[in-house]
Amino acid sequence: MTSVSFDSLGLAEPLVRALTAAGHVTPTPIQSQGIPPVLAGRDLLGLAETGSGKTAAFVLPILNRLGGLPPSPRRHPRALILTPTRELAVQIADTVDMYSRHLQLRTAVIFGGVSAHRQIQECRNGIDIVVATPGRLLDLIGQRAVSLHEVEVLVLDEADRMLDMGFIRDVRRIIATVPQRRQSLLFSATMPKEIADLVAGLLHDPVRVDLKPASVAVDRISQQVIHIEVRRKRALLAGLLCAPQLERVIVFTRTKHGANKVARQLTEIGIKADAIHGNKSQNARQDALESFRNGRVRVLVATDIAARGIDVREITHVINYELPKDAESYVHRIGRTARAGLNGAAISFCAPEERGELRDIERLLRHAVPTMDAGPWLQLSANIPAIVSGEVAAAAQPQAPHAPRQNRHRGRPPRRSQRRRAA
Repeated sequence: MTSVSFDSLGLAEPLVRALTAAGHVTPTPIQSQGIPPVLAGRDLLGLAETGSGKTAAFVLPILNRLGGLPPSPRRHPRALILTPTRELAVQIADTVDMYSRHLQLRTAVIFGGVSAHRQIQECRNGIDIVVATPGRLLDLIGQRAVSLHEVEVLVLDEADRMLDMGFIRDVRRIIATVPQRRQSLLFSATMPKEIADLVAGLLHDPVRVDLKPASVAVDRISQQVIHIEVRRKRALLAGLLCAPQLERVIVFTRTKHGANKVARQLTEIGIKADAIHGNKSQNARQDALESFRNGRVRVLVATDIAARGIDVREITHVINYELPKDAESYVHRIGRTARAGLNGAAISFCAPEERGELRDIERLLRHAVPTMDAGPWLQLSANIPAIVSGEVAAAAQPQAPHAPRQNRHRGRPPRRSQRRRAA
């Protein structure tokens, strides 16, 4: 198979230079299959999850198209990227910043939960790209603070999640304000009827890139299950987290109360952890996610709904503290690791009353999940205070499961550029 590089996709030299500086040499499948038709002006339907590299698949062609625009003191946006959550909006804007470092383009990030004053001012100063959540963008359109009459490229990211969150009506209202002569790109992990209907009305003769992301991600994840009574899960989790291989970990619980409880228990024994779930404010969720991303917090405890907005590179492990009620949620959970071509590991705790859920998961995967012995980790948890203080030698600890390292990239993600955007 011929190797594909970003340089061969037809991107402008400033973008290739920014990709090289970021250490991004080989495009992911969604990028290698999606970027050329988008550069050629085609509409695109991308069936892919966050973590597949889809953000760059639409950001790079947009920057390539707008990069030749001469600077102007005042201009209306020519590209609009709609996304369901504040967290995803910020992540996409960070990607725009990273790749546009050699271009004279202005980006605004628009989302609710904060004062709109600064966002309005940025729009009035002139912008090229808007990354927005639907509700706040509609507010600004209603205030005539932003006009979309010059938009040339429209992107709907995670369309199925926007449907789940009740945003489709808002999305349709926004689409009605955008010129009909435009290029449209839609990305979704699944294709329910409502999204299929949206695709039919939005995209014109689109190129379809279907990567079946869930199955692709599972192939790169080492999976194991530990059979354990509910009352012993706390000690098992503590023992596992003493292993140095578990560098950056997401722990899944079924409920918001459970997420808070587990995060509190880990903090009490000296393991830096935070919780993220639907009851937390946007600011609290963003703070927890940022602490997790930059390493101040090693463990993020999450519920299923909150986790869909998590896109953090180099998550080494996912731990299912409680198995989900439906098997497809298991695949989405463990897909938080093994992002962007990396490998990952998933460990699931299965109490006797959860064996039905495990059978459903194995039926979906079409294979049994290998078992792992809890004994060594339960023994290790008895020494938690000494381990946290460094008094127990790492050599005495059992070997934790870890992702194969041949595809792991060491080091921190590239530093974000300092962009003027909403707080």
